[in-house]
Amino acid sequence: MAEPKENLQMEKIVSLCKRRGFIFQSSEIYGGINGFWDYGPLGAELKRNVKELWWNTMTREREDVAGLEATIIMSPAIWKASGHVDTFSDPMCDCKKCKKRFRADQLCEDQGLTLIKTADGKFALPAGTKCTACDSKELTEPRPFNLMFKTYVGPVESEDNVAYLRPETAQAIFAQFKNVLETSRQKVPFGIGQIGKAFRNEVTPRNYTFRSREFEQMELEFFIKPDEAVEAIHGSVATVPATGHPGEPQPNWGWQAWHQYWVEERVRFYEGIGLSRDTLGFHHQTPEELAHYARACTDILFKFPFSKKDEHGNVKGDELEGIAARSDFDLSQHQRFSGKPMGVFDDELRGAWAKLPKEKQDALWKRYYDNRKNYLTKSGVEAEAAQKQATADADGLAKGQYIPHVIEPSAGVDRLILALIANAYTEVTKTDDKGKTETTYVMKFHPRVAPIKAGILPLLKNKPELVAKAIAVRDLLRPWMNVYYDDGGSIGKRYARQDEAGTPFCLTIDFDTLGEKPELLDTVTIRYRDDGKQERIKISELRDFLLSKTR
Repeated sequence: MAEPKENLQMEKIVSLCKRRGFIFQSSEIYGGINGFWDYGPLGAELKRNVKELWWNTMTREREDVAGLEATIIMSPAIWKASGHVDTFSDPMCDCKKCKKRFRADQLCEDQGLTLIKTADGKFALPAGTKCTACDSKELTEPRPFNLMFKTYVGPVESEDNVAYLRPETAQAIFAQFKNVLETSRQKVPFGIGQIGKAFRNEVTPRNYTFRSREFEQMELEFFIKPDEAVEAIHGSVATVPATGHPGEPQPNWGWQAWHQYWVEERVRFYEGIGLSRDTLGFHHQTPEELAHYARACTDILFKFPFSKKDEHGNVKGDELEGIAARSDFDLSQHQRFSGKPMGVFDDELRGAWAKLPKEKQDALWKRYYDNRKNYLTKSGVEAEAAQKQATADADGLAKGQYIPHVIEPSAGVDRLILALIANAYTEVTKTDDKGKTETTYVMKFHPRVAPIKAGILPLLKNKPELVAKAIAVRDLLRPWMNVYYDDGGSIGKRYARQDEAGTPFCLTIDFDTLGEKPELLDTVTIRYRDDGKQERIKISELRDFLLSKTR
């Protein structure tokens, strides 16, 4: 599906993605289905590389993170506890004239207006709002539209058998928190990471793959001690600067330090796959924007071709990932709804608490009590019951018991793939000696994420000895990375094809490889995509050289 004509850059990117096999419209031969996309040969490799890098960075290279892979369909009680059944909705309105449907906040945003939130929590369109399809001002009032896809488990379609396709991957992590904690032999602070599909019945999917109805998430839930427990153990809670990386984790870190740490760790990840800080932006959610249980949330943005400009003409960007400090809301909700304990026992806290002066114990007890009572009250628990439960929770600190808080870095795989494609897309215009101008396209992917790591090119396909040597080089590298053998057309055309695919290195097997110049026997010419430079390299050194560049 093409982007609006005024966004010529996106038109070109979408065209290249289809032509080269990065992304296809789902069910295209039947007219397509809005909000669903398939990844072709190059797109599938690109996506797999990104997910594998995230998984390695977040789990395998860390001692304090374990992995999980949960089912897409879970007990509907999970979505009741998380609030998705009651509140996971977008405001929707319809044009009475042309019958087109809109997400009300997006409709307003496209016209430079702000959707009105009324005192009773409902929404209203500001005066002057019109249909962007037909200019009619006959619009219905915004109404909530739940984004979860509903299905049924079993043969009977009844309310007792209702289930949902998960709208996020996080809740499975919270539901399995105790199982992972016990089986992985981890201790707080630690995290649980998961990559998986999620589904949201978006009112108006748009901006290509940026907002889809089926997508993948890479999420980490990093569980930490509440600040009261940290202070009881270490005497105080460390504070770190609001900008820059705070360094290696310290035992006296509270939620603010951990939040800043994960913001910077995630930026490092993006820089490591080719997205420089110049291409990124940051949005620190205001108190009005934050969920009622959140203490902070920083959105990492990317400057997409469709991203809007602010009042100063600067491109702010659209969200790639949100890093939220979610307090103890999620585990508390599941404890409350399931009746199963979600707290942990910390022997270090129990020992430290006993050594605290009475006034310090009282101060920490009161702070923890106030936080727990506030959570319970906002969750709808009656005042007397909230006070009783908060008292029991605060008393638990002296026994070394608490419900962990969580920092949540949550990234969209598909949005990141689109960001990498947009960032890599480069047009190169050349004029030859005869004055003929030609534009070619180069996808400048970072070698770590590039779908194809190396193109294997025999100089001539009608020379069996060159072909045999090229195939031997291909087979040498295949077990270690994705390579592509190509013997069709001139070397120049083959280079151009690999440039469009984003291949960072091309290896040409020529007569010098066969020993025409004895000193060059068993070497190949390696050509670099981004600057066109070439050099000779020994075949025996190829594997280690390429692995050093692509991992």
